[in-house]
Amino acid sequence: MAMSTSPMDSSGAGTRLTDFAKWLASFAELGTEGYPVAVRRRLMIVNVTAYLIAIFSLFYAGLFAVYDIEKYMPLVLANLLLVAVALLAPLAHRFGEVCAAIIIAVAEFAGLFFFVRTLGHDSGVQINYLVAAAIPFAIFGLTHLWLVITTIVTGLALHLVTWFLYPTANALVAPDPALLNNLYVSSVITTGSIIAVIVLYAFMLADRARAEADTLLGHILPDPVAERLKARPGARIADSIPQASVMFTDLSGFTPLAQKLGAEQTLDILDDIFTEFDALAAKHRVEKIKTIGDGYMAVCGVIEPADDHGERLARLALDLPRAVETLSSRHNMNLQIRIGLASGPVMAGVIGADRFFYDVWGETVNLASRLESHGLPGEVHVSKAVRKALDGRFHFEPRGRVDIKGVGSLETWLLKREIDD
Repeated sequence: MAMSTSPMDSSGAGTRLTDFAKWLASFAELGTEGYPVAVRRRLMIVNVTAYLIAIFSLFYAGLFAVYDIEKYMPLVLANLLLVAVALLAPLAHRFGEVCAAIIIAVAEFAGLFFFVRTLGHDSGVQINYLVAAAIPFAIFGLTHLWLVITTIVTGLALHLVTWFLYPTANALVAPDPALLNNLYVSSVITTGSIIAVIVLYAFMLADRARAEADTLLGHILPDPVAERLKARPGARIADSIPQASVMFTDLSGFTPLAQKLGAEQTLDILDDIFTEFDALAAKHRVEKIKTIGDGYMAVCGVIEPADDHGERLARLALDLPRAVETLSSRHNMNLQIRIGLASGPVMAGVIGADRFFYDVWGETVNLASRLESHGLPGEVHVSKAVRKALDGRFHFEPRGRVDIKGVGSLETWLLKREIDD
């Protein structure tokens, strides 16, 4: 009879797998607290390396005990000592970021030398020294290049020394031929496994770091701009856009209110409001540029060309007063928003080298800002270009001529609603 797996069973299995992964990650993170993120990732690799050494050393201790515990007792004890040293590696992190890695390297090199000296080079144990060609880069990092080079040279030198100095005829113990075969095969497997696992784990950490960096960059810059910057690092991003729309908003009377509320409550309110604004901007496919105190700036048609840039931004602008009204009720306040909307040519680009940000500027941007500051609470104050572009699709109310600082007397309108088809 065929058996099926219910969704609940699959969900339970997925949960158990996630819990197991978290449990493993917690062991990898032991002793890494307090270090910078980049160092912590390297120390996690050191911990994983140590745990792998402990596992394989325990296996070898069991292997020698099975063959002849009395004859191979020194080798059993040496492997158990390596297990103890490896498991204590996380404690060594408190003494320095390279302390545990140095202890592991020294203990492993000494242990391998003792094994080859005892059994001879036909055991193949010296093959494990080849791990030194790859692992030091992961456990020491390029910031400690002299330790990397020292470890690589020492490991390869010990491999050659043990091969030439300790043939089986010079072994301290006459090993069983079957044991030698098993040791040779297991040494190859151990060496390959440790290199593969550590390199894989290092790549996983690097991919996670890259993903975190990409996510952070995506929060700072719009996605298309971030992709351009990653494709050509260091290249200047500066664009001239012949037609786009720009919106500025401001919460009327919020600054004196914030002084009464205090920092924590003010932050909670602004976070709530701007989170809702961000969601609405995404809904209308509009790009948020920045927040300035309790002000919010968004554009459309700048980052990616859009023939309907004015319509998208107008719909967003009409949604914002309703959103502020709802959020005001939630916080037991009477907040109102002023909105300025303008269309025309703009310039845009990434400014700065270290703490860079994407910004938009030009006469259209200045006009949108002035329209907001000369606007009315709860209203969307728009320019002649916006009214002309959206005429017939949105309803406008003439406001007459307004003296706008830095611009002069302009005829402006209030955007009221979208005309239903």
